[in-house]
Amino acid sequence: MTSSARRAETRVAVFARAPIAGETKTRLVPVLGPEAAARLHESLVRRALETAAASRIGPVELWCAPDSSHPFFARCAAQHALVLREQRGRDLGERMEAAFEAALGENAALVVIGSDCPALTPATLREAAAALADHDAVVAPAEDGGYVLVGLSKPVPGLFAGIAWGGPGVMQATQARLEAAGTRWKELETLWDIDRPDDYARLEREGLLRSP
Repeated sequence: MTSSARRAETRVAVFARAPIAGETKTRLVPVLGPEAAARLHESLVRRALETAAASRIGPVELWCAPDSSHPFFARCAAQHALVLREQRGRDLGERMEAAFEAALGENAALVVIGSDCPALTPATLREAAAALADHDAVVAPAEDGGYVLVGLSKPVPGLFAGIAWGGPGVMQATQARLEAAGTRWKELETLWDIDRPDDYARLEREGLLRSP
């Protein structure tokens, strides 16, 4: 398959952890407390799913960690009529690799997003899907040096292996690997995500905070 060959469909995979107090948004626990941090996570996951559905680029999948048994995931599936899948792998790279293998193996391009970027819009997802019509990959950088979206229309071997996830060099390492592989790729607008107390303050300041 060439980079210009269109896949049968484009899917959106939302990666999310179960909203367990003390295990999600841990860097915000000192500010919010464990229960409120977990509720914030729930709200962000719901927002990500709404954004994915509103983009109307294709089927939406919720990739769950540590598995799909938490009742919150079942409620999301019922509300949005989406497919639940379980993340598998030792780190984020392996888990994303598994998601891309599943989609590409079924002749679908895939856009993966997390649940931590309230600035992400349906228009951004549509732009990503459009890019995959004639590019091998698309990436939206994050202000902290990571990325908030990655999409592939063909496999890029080694793209996710050996990266220090959560560090400031994720996007730089990804760019280098895409270039080294001779991949035709597009970089979208840089966005911001919610990890630290300063990010939470920005969430409030920009009016993007929702009640759980």
